[in-house]
Amino acid sequence: MPFFNGLNEQEYRELLRKVIVGESDPENVVLLEIEPARQSTRIDFACTETLLGVAPVSLTEVTRRGRELFYQRDGRELRIERVYNRVIFDELLRRPDLSFGFSFQHEVDVTWIGHPNWYFRISKHSLPVLKTASTSRAYFADRFPAGESLADFVLKPLYSFSGLGVDLEPTEATLAKLPDPHAWILQEKVRYADFVQTADGLRSKAEIRMMFIWPEGGEPMLVNNLVRMSQGAMMGVKFNKHKTWVGSSIALHQG
Repeated sequence: MPFFNGLNEQEYRELLRKVIVGESDPENVVLLEIEPARQSTRIDFACTETLLGVAPVSLTEVTRRGRELFYQRDGRELRIERVYNRVIFDELLRRPDLSFGFSFQHEVDVTWIGHPNWYFRISKHSLPVLKTASTSRAYFADRFPAGESLADFVLKPLYSFSGLGVDLEPTEATLAKLPDPHAWILQEKVRYADFVQTADGLRSKAEIRMMFIWPEGGEPMLVNNLVRMSQGAMMGVKFNKHKTWVGSSIALHQG
């Protein structure tokens, strides 16, 4: 089965609806993104709209009057009551060409499903201080121990997403050229096993992400999983172009 905590498919959908849509009409709920039709995850947005009736809306299509936000749907202006927030601030900073009718700093009368401030609560900045059996070693680039081997680490910018700026084979020369080494981390490599036999004869690597829903006033609840498969150097669409048997899937489990 694909679900956890005793959920079946109908119960999972209802829980998802309760958290994202709540008591609002789905027309008054938006999935907020930067130009969603151009995102590699647009198929997920289409599935969300099919399941919940919540439309993907670009940040550029939202307007503000006072403390209220609005968007256009089927020729009608609709007030936004709840925002399923998918905006990544690193991407937003890279798009100075965009203009939009409100700022995340504005006080607005909406319920955020994923408040914008959450983006800054947990990030790669925390990795160097996590010292557990379940986390890989990580160091700020300016604090890399002399006894470690660079060959066992990847170099990542602190403030990026989707694999942007990652160097799989960093060198001492690379580190020396960093303008701000404290804005980069070196993280221990995870060597994926290519164990998924495919119909093409190749083998795909895989990682499993455990997916939680956090109901308002409750605790995070494990609901299902996401399997990402790759035949490239890294996970993600950018590293698997023109390849088959890659992308996202789901794992079944017993118990």
